[in-house]
Amino acid sequence: MQCKELIIRPATEHDTAVVREIETRAFGRNEEADLVDSLVIATVPTISLLAECDGAPIGHILLTEIKAPLRSLALAPLAVVPEYREMLVGTQLVRAGIAASSAAGFEAIFVLGDPLYYERFGFSVKKAAPFKCKWTGPHFMVMELTVGALAGKKGKLEYPDSF
Repeated sequence: MQCKELIIRPATEHDTAVVREIETRAFGRNEEADLVDSLVIATVPTISLLAECDGAPIGHILLTEIKAPLRSLALAPLAVVPEYREMLVGTQLVRAGIAASSAAGFEAIFVLGDPLYYERFGFSVKKAAPFKCKWTGPHFMVMELTVGALAGKKGKLEYPDSF
C-alpha cells in the first residue's frame, strides 16, 4: 500500500468506532480496543492520535498519564492495520506522540515493548530500572522528554486500573 498523503491528527470522540476497528484489526483481538475505550472515557488525561492515509484511518497511538515520581505517560497501545505496517506509520505515530507529550509538558514516557523497536526513539531499559511496576523487566523502557528529568528519580509507577 502507498499513501499520497499521511496525516496524523488528534483523535476525537467521533473517531471512537474507527479507533476500535484499527485496534481490533491490528491485534486480531478486542483486548487493546477495550483498553483504549476504557482509558479514553476515564478521567485520566490521554493523548490519542490517529493516522490517516489519503483520508482512510490506518493507525492509532494512545498515551495515558500515570502516577510516577515525575509527570509521565504510558504508551499503549500502538496499532497499525496490517496492510500498512511496512510504511513506517508506527514510527510516525510514535514520533508524533513524543512531540505531543513534550508539548503538553510531560517529562517521561514509559512503554512495554520490543527494545529493538523503541530504543531508536530514545527509550531505554536501563533508565527504566529504578522504576517499579508489574511490567518491570527486559522489555520495560522509559524515554526522558525533558533533559535531566530522570536524574535521581525512582519509585513505584501506578497505572490506571484498565491496564
